Amino acid sequence: MFRDRTDAGARLAAALKQYKGKNAVVLGLPRGGVVTGAQVAQYLSAPLDVLIVRKLGVPWQPELAMGAISETGAIVLNQEVIRAYRIPRGDIDREIALQEKEIGRRIAQYRKGKGLRPLKGMVCILVDDGLATGATMKAAISTLKQEGLEKLVVAVPVAPPETAREISHMVDDFVCLEMDPFFAAIGSYYYEFDQVPDEEVVELLEESSRAVPEPGDPVTKSSDVRIPAGGKAVLDGDLQMPRGARSVVIFAHGSGSSRFSPRNRFVASVLREAGFGTLLFDMLTPGEESVYDTRFDIDLLSARLVAATRWIVEKNPPVKDHFGIGYLGASTGAAAALQAAAMLEGQIPIGAIVSRSGRPDLASEEALGKVTCPTLFIVGEFDRLVMELNKRAFEALGGAENRIEVVQGATHLFEEPGALEQVARLASAWFRKYIT
Repeated sequence: MFRDRTDAGARLAAALKQYKGKNAVVLGLPRGGVVTGAQVAQYLSAPLDVLIVRKLGVPWQPELAMGAISETGAIVLNQEVIRAYRIPRGDIDREIALQEKEIGRRIAQYRKGKGLRPLKGMVCILVDDGLATGATMKAAISTLKQEGLEKLVVAVPVAPPETAREISHMVDDFVCLEMDPFFAAIGSYYYEFDQVPDEEVVELLEESSRAVPEPGDPVTKSSDVRIPAGGKAVLDGDLQMPRGARSVVIFAHGSGSSRFSPRNRFVASVLREAGFGTLLFDMLTPGEESVYDTRFDIDLLSARLVAATRWIVEKNPPVKDHFGIGYLGASTGAAAALQAAAMLEGQIPIGAIVSRSGRPDLASEEALGKVTCPTLFIVGEFDRLVMELNKRAFEALGGAENRIEVVQGATHLFEEPGALEQVARLASAWFRKYIT
């Protein structure tokens, strides 16, 4: 038994002493894993950060996990639970969208909107206050395996033996203090197991950053921006420009999403690695976002994208003089990207457009005919309805350099292993060919 999460973290730290001085970083799974991980980070004199992962609960039984999603869009689904409870695909997609919003909220609160810190070449110690089914931990592992780590370690105070065995086969090292064959619930191994408030997570992260200063990123200049969009509307955004970038990609997210979209943030990180600047911004104000019909107002979304494009040209002289501009749209954002490019024809040249699981059919036929820049539609093999809608819009495009790329084995959200990575590679190659 552990007195509380702090006690469990102190004991866990002692079992991880071999990683002291090994270029390690501790990532806690919020919220309880951050409290436990803080003790590990302090003992190892390592930075503490948070990897945001959310359980996907069965709609009518939220405590039962049918999977999990991470902040970079990595999704792990428990097909046994989905089959046993006959959960419709629509219910799964709605739960994913709900948890993506919560991930965005936590990114804003815990890291002030910034993405995951650079982890390449580091020993990453992933900590939680315990494992049950391991769904969230699997999503976290799937995320980190894309980061080029030197070593991935999972450390938890307690877990059932079957989950411990499964997780141990997925990582380089697995540390667990107690594996009980009669495991019931994580909280039953703690005398005190109260819910951890967001404020405590923020405080622990700030304390760690003061104790172990985070190295500045010498490559990317990142800034939170405010984009005037006509009238009283001001839109929040995240502009990141790698040193020496010659092009910038502006993201147009789908309905019900935001600049914190895990999938867009993942694709943006891959584009920055390839040398592109990225602008992710909220296309609607909070008040507009709460009105369902507004999310599908393509004319309004297009106007907002035009406003963001004009802003980045007018307020950033290097963009005006030397940079190429591309659009990456998802869902309704793809239609907005196409209409915005048509609206800017002859004023600000858009070098290329990429649509990810887009709804280009929602753009007006007149706008589609005016789009002359190279346009790439990326669709999952099993996203059959969207595939047909993309084909119809594709035939109406005015340009000559257009293509439809089908990601084999993928569904609408590209949640299958490696699918979103393939989307990012396709987008990067398209922009590299046409806007650099």
